[in-house]
Amino acid sequence: MSSIVKPSARIPKTTPISVDYEISNNVLGLGINGKVVECFSKKTKEKYALKVLHDCVKARREVDLHWRASGCIHIVNIIDVYENTYSNKKCLLVVMECMEGGELFQRIQDKPDGAFTEREAARVMHEICIAVKFLHDTHIAHRDLKPENLLYSLSGPLGILKLTDFGFAKNTFNNATLQTPCYTPYYVAPEVLGPDRYDKSCDIWSLGVIMYILLCGFPPFYSNTGMPISPGMKKRIRTGQYNYPDPEWQNVSQDAKDLISGMLNIDADKRLTIDEVIKNNWIAQYTAVPQTPLHTHKMLKEGEEIWPEVQEEMTRSLASMRVDYDQVHIKALENSNNPLLNKRRKKISVTEN
Repeated sequence: MSSIVKPSARIPKTTPISVDYEISNNVLGLGINGKVVECFSKKTKEKYALKVLHDCVKARREVDLHWRASGCIHIVNIIDVYENTYSNKKCLLVVMECMEGGELFQRIQDKPDGAFTEREAARVMHEICIAVKFLHDTHIAHRDLKPENLLYSLSGPLGILKLTDFGFAKNTFNNATLQTPCYTPYYVAPEVLGPDRYDKSCDIWSLGVIMYILLCGFPPFYSNTGMPISPGMKKRIRTGQYNYPDPEWQNVSQDAKDLISGMLNIDADKRLTIDEVIKNNWIAQYTAVPQTPLHTHKMLKEGEEIWPEVQEEMTRSLASMRVDYDQVHIKALENSNNPLLNKRRKKISVTEN
């Protein structure tokens, strides 16, 4: 039995946030449940990120779970939380450390040509696994692991990779199962697509997808129709239909492929646990992984001008979801192309049913 005891809930401050912080109009990003803007401590002048949430049950859950997870070095730390009222609406104002080093993919894209290696991918995965193990040991399922939620604290070699955005996170105390179909299409586990209950192993599937992308620059499952998720894409996810095409995978180690296969097991009961993943030699002994140059940088660099469009498409996909406390519906979007994947689509013909 786990020795972890559920911590008592922290209490937000009720004093006006303006007493302690100056709030900028500079928008740093958009989370699932609210926007993130720049703010500065009036006392220290240090810069922070401020997430603005409409106060509701779901927002309270997000803040509580993120607060509980803030003790991990690879999870974005919450500094302060305020409960304030604006225009007669209650809001939760979450002050977090400001992640100035950018997103994981952007960091890889900015590296010199050929500089991203399999060993570096293993190190990145090791850092992400530390965050996921902390969450799972604390009985939290993140449910939205993806590169856009992995940010560096600083630019340069001293930056630390950290996980953020707990908008889909859920408590899993007492082996509680989950049913809400929360997901971002590329990274969704097969059991999340169906009506049945699932558990925190959905995070391991997402980890497998992230590792796959890190090693080649494109996802294992994607839609050929321009929709965020199509019937054919769902079918391939549910049946685990993906491959390791050359030349991108030609020189990647078999150990890496075997680990991905263990994480992308369509049977959640047979899928690797986070403890099994983090103890895998490819992760645990990442400094011994071959320094094989990867195609990841090249694939992302080829899509340098259109990558923002791909991110915008994913943002539109998320915006099309009606997020309730109990369920999420995906509305149909007009057809659009994902230019980043056109190269792969020309090589791989997959039947859409």
